[in-house]
Amino acid sequence: MASRPSNPSSLLFLFLFMTISGIAAQKTTHLHFYFHETVRGPDATSIVVASLHKNSSTFGDIHVFDNALRDSADPSSKLIGRAQGLAASSSLADLSALTAINLVFTAGELNGSTLTLFGRVAEVTGTVDRSIIGGSGLFRLARGFVLSRTVVGSTATTVVAEFDVYVTHYY
Repeated sequence: MASRPSNPSSLLFLFLFMTISGIAAQKTTHLHFYFHETVRGPDATSIVVASLHKNSSTFGDIHVFDNALRDSADPSSKLIGRAQGLAASSSLADLSALTAINLVFTAGELNGSTLTLFGRVAEVTGTVDRSIIGGSGLFRLARGFVLSRTVVGSTATTVVAEFDVYVTHYY
């Protein structure tokens, strides 16, 4: 049987200390970069790994990807990381997908840190809002959101999306 603390005020002090310490260590960071995906051809960075349909439906299709994260929309701009994850076509009514993405940073002060995103993509042409559900490295205990939108100039072979990341984390 577990013993109970003899002094409830010491428990209150510990709770207040942990709360104040946690708030002081919190930081909010805004990141801005571009997601570059190639969906066709020999250098594809996104592929369908499961599809049960022989017709035009995409429901149930599963895509995996390993896309470049760059500091601008230019495909030759500086590589800052990778977006690695999967998307599952999850609607009978439209082209929406459930996405799970790890943003893996490979350059600068964020090198070795990650952010984990989860969310629904309903329209490729509108703004997509995803949740940040965790992170590692500089982004331990991360939470926040990501807004992304397709950049003009994307083609049938490539998709470029602008990402605005708003993340609260401890560091």
